[in-house]
Formats: sequence, C-alpha cells, structure tokens
Amino acid sequence: MTSKLEQKETPQANGAVLPIVGGDCLASPERGQRAEPADFLGPDGTGVEVVVLESRANAKGVREEDALLENGSQSNESDDTSTDRGPEPASPLKETSFSIGLQVLFPFLLAGFGTVAAGMVLDIVQHWDVFKYVTEVFILVPALLGLKGNLEMTLASRLSTAANIGQMDSPKELWKMITGNMALIQVQATVVGFLASIAAVVFGWIPDGHFSIDHAVLLCASSVATAFIASLVLGMIMIGVIIGSRKMGINPDNVATPIAASLGDLITLALLSGISWGLYKELESKAYVNPLVCAFFISLLPIWIVIAKRNSATREVLYSGWEPVIIAMAISSVGGLILDRTVSDPNFAGMAVFTPVINGVGGNLVAVQASRISTYLHMSGVPGDGPETAPRKCPSPCSTFFSSDVNSRSARVLFLLVVPGHLVFLYTISSMQGGHTTLTLIFIVFYMTAALLQVLILLYIADWMVHWMWGRDLDPDNFSIPYLTALGDLIGTGLLALSFHVLWLIGDRDSDVGD
Repeated sequence: MTSKLEQKETPQANGAVLPIVGGDCLASPERGQRAEPADFLGPDGTGVEVVVLESRANAKGVREEDALLENGSQSNESDDTSTDRGPEPASPLKETSFSIGLQVLFPFLLAGFGTVAAGMVLDIVQHWDVFKYVTEVFILVPALLGLKGNLEMTLASRLSTAANIGQMDSPKELWKMITGNMALIQVQATVVGFLASIAAVVFGWIPDGHFSIDHAVLLCASSVATAFIASLVLGMIMIGVIIGSRKMGINPDNVATPIAASLGDLITLALLSGISWGLYKELESKAYVNPLVCAFFISLLPIWIVIAKRNSATREVLYSGWEPVIIAMAISSVGGLILDRTVSDPNFAGMAVFTPVINGVGGNLVAVQASRISTYLHMSGVPGDGPETAPRKCPSPCSTFFSSDVNSRSARVLFLLVVPGHLVFLYTISSMQGGHTTLTLIFIVFYMTAALLQVLILLYIADWMVHWMWGRDLDPDNFSIPYLTALGDLIGTGLLALSFHVLWLIGDRDSDVGD
C-alpha cells in the first residue's frame, strides 16, 4: 500500500517548528546525499514524523546572519532558514547610510571635543618646567594617548563583537567578560607604559647623546602610573557604554570606540601632565618617590595575570596579544619624536593644540570602521574559517569606497564626517583662543588636506588589514585597531608637521605660525 508523506510540524531543539513536506528533498548528513520521500515511510507505508534537529553552529549562524547590517550581505541560506529561529538575543537594526551617520555623529562629536580639550591642555602644559627640562615627556604623549587605541578601543571592539553575537546575554557570561578583560588591560597597560618610557628615553638620548638616570626613572613612573589609572577608568566607562547601547538597541560598534576616546585623550593627558609635574617637583627633595611609584604598579602585575589567565575569553590574548600593542607603541613613539622635535622649535609651538585633534579624529573613525568589518566577519564564522579564509590582496580604492557593500557605505559616511567635524573643532579652538595660530583660509586648506589624506589612507588600510588578518587566523578585534590607531598618530603628526613647515616656508604670516 502506498501513501503520501504526511505534512507535520515538528518542534526543533531550539523551539522552532519545521514542516516536513513530501516534496522536499532533505539532506542525509551521514550519506552525504539527498533523502528521498521513501526514506521517511514506516513499515506499513504510512508517513513517519521526522524530527529535524538544528545544530548549534547553524543556530548561531542564523542569529549572526540576521544581525548583518545590510540585506545585500545576507546569504540565501539565511533567507531560507529565517523562520527556523527560537529565542535569541536582540540583533542590531539593519542600517542605512543615514542611520550609520546618525549613530556615529554624536559619539564622534563628543570624542572630537574630548580631543579639543586635550589639545588645549597640551597647549598649556607645554610651557611647564617638566616639559621644558624633560622634553622626552612629549614623546610619551602620542604613545600614551595611543594606548587608548591599543587597549580601550580594542576592548570596545572585542566587547561589541561579543555583545552582537550574544556572548554577553547572561549575567554569568557578562561578569566573566568584564573581569577577564579588565584584568587583561591592566596587564597590557602596565607593560606597555613601561616600554613606552624606555622608548622615550632611547629616542630622547639618541639625538642629544645625553642620558639622565633621574629623568629616566621619572619617565618610567609617570608613564606606568598614567597608563594604569587611565586604563582602569576608561575600561569601566567602556563596559557601561556597551551594555547601555545594547539595551537601547544601538549597535555598539557605532558608539563604543568613539566614546572610548571622548574622555580618553583628556583624561590621559591630564594624568600624564599632573603626575609628571608632581614627580618632577619631588625629584630633588625626595628622589626615592619615583622608583617606589614605578615598583608599586609593576608589583600588581601578578594579580592581574592570574585573573586574566582564569578567563578563557582573555587567556589567548594574554599570551598572543602583545605583538600589536608593543609594535603600535613603537610606531606612536616615532610620532612622539616628530612632535617633540617640532614643538620644541618656537616657530612651530602652535602645532601642540592641533596634534591630539587630528590624531584623535583619524583614530576614532578608523576604529569604528575596523570594529564594524570585524563584527561583519565574525557573523560568518571564526577567524581563518568561512568565505574570507584566503589572505586578501590589497583592495582597489573603488571597492573600498564606492561599492554597494555595507562596509564601503560606512567608509563613505565616516570619510564625509571629516571636514564638517574638523571645522567645528577648529572653530571651537579659535573661539577659546587656544594655540598660537590664527585660522586663516590657507591654514584651514592645508589642515583639511592633511586630515582628509590621513583618514583616506587609514580607511583603505583598515579594509585590507582586517580581511588579511582574518585570513591569517588572527582576530581583528585584538590585532587590527592597535596598528591602525598607531598609524593614525604617525601619519597625522607627520602630515601636520609637514603642513606647518610648508606654511612657515611660504611665509603665511597672517596665520601667526610660530608666534
């Protein structure tokens, strides 16, 4: 006796209902072939109820693909299984250019005003005795401000990705991510701060041929203390921002990294100035204070290492995440050397107020883009797996900025924010009578050219670097942002110094460069 397969609704493991239809051809995983309707007939020829269990990997893939930022980036498989979905974490809304710009705009402006405040602080403290007589402190400025990019922005990108793919939904998972990541950034901040002080001593000693042990210890104590305290404060702020944005239905990738920088530059520079000034005052009467401060923060390292090792989410980064932050610190220190040599010349003292602004804006924008691309890739699998397994060759500028791809769309939005953003920041600096430079038309043209060129280069490098690291089985959340923000410091400082030199050579006296 023959019988048609009965159509039934069978509950899946994840709570979804899947209809079994006689005409459907289902895959037989064990034989690697398609199953025919006869395979589902019972001994008496009647239809058999078939329960199809959805694998954990596929369920995760459905959730992740549903969170993709553009319809065009969704695969057909995601469309086919869009009804096979049970309870899942809230996904970010599908984004248009307008929604991307709207979500990025406020954090971008907030971060920009933070860099303006940092520039105003640097413009004031450059005349303090500690900056005059221990000029190597200038070398620490980009390195420690870049530490925000090396650590806080990496933390923001890592937690944003974890939040978007549902790894922070339960209180237990959330607590594990917080404790592990906070301990990790304290380890990295202490070590990188110590290495930054060594780099400052070396870069200051090589050109002058003069070495002072007291100044070296002062730089070490100031750098380590600043890095530790700034990372602790900013890390807690970042965790609150990501949790809050997730609950409000905002994509954390759009807001977390700029807000990481909103107060980051100001807090870090204020701490560096205050701590170095205080330790410099104690240098003559209480010389033992500097080594004690340095030893205290280094002695806390074993505690943070133990906590970070106990967390599986941060254990791998603790062992393998040093290369990017150390190399990025060295790159930023080269930018600091450029700043030291330029600002020390009275003709270019006005550059100090603009350096944190141009570096901060470029770093913030490229960090947003890198975080978005990384999240996009994580939704399709794990590093080294999926459609992006092969290391990517250098993309063409057209594919980076002019394709219909969602990441290309966000690159255009971020690039278009450069000019209006910098105009607002320059006006703010001028209205607060900051710096030693009058904002003439020719100065604004040179400044904007440097800013646009910096962001254009960084967005292009980010498109290549994130995909290349993904294909090399490296997590871009941990590896890409340190390099990108450090390159932003170096490119921004170099282009700004070049602009000031050109303005001085062509005799733009109306801008009062050097007064």
